[in-house]
Amino acid sequence: MFRWPISVYYEDTDAGGVVYHSNYLNFFERARTEWLKKIGVKQTQLLAEDIAFVVKKAELDFKVAARFEQELVVETEVMELKKASLLFRQQLLDASGKLYCEGHILVACIALSRMRPRAIPHNIVQEFKSGS
Repeated sequence: MFRWPISVYYEDTDAGGVVYHSNYLNFFERARTEWLKKIGVKQTQLLAEDIAFVVKKAELDFKVAARFEQELVVETEVMELKKASLLFRQQLLDASGKLYCEGHILVACIALSRMRPRAIPHNIVQEFKSGS
């Protein structure tokens, strides 16, 4: 489980101060990126090696509207690890544990030049298996 804090900025909201629906995907993306950084994976290095992670499928379940100036946290965990893909469960919560949005995000590892699946690098697999 990885936790990443999110501050809801004005730019994340609509005219009523409610988080715009597509921004939940941005919050989840940031958390996955920060997790990779935490385990020592630099995406610029992956790109130089012709490796990229792309979202193949995203399912969101909106529970409660998040609002401007809220301090929230994204919890991220790997639900399924396959040779060339990862299924993440991500939740946006407040400090009391109230759930605002839950997502299941399927991310594929690809050879960028060919836009075809490729095996996830061994060091990344090991980090996720070890629960980092």
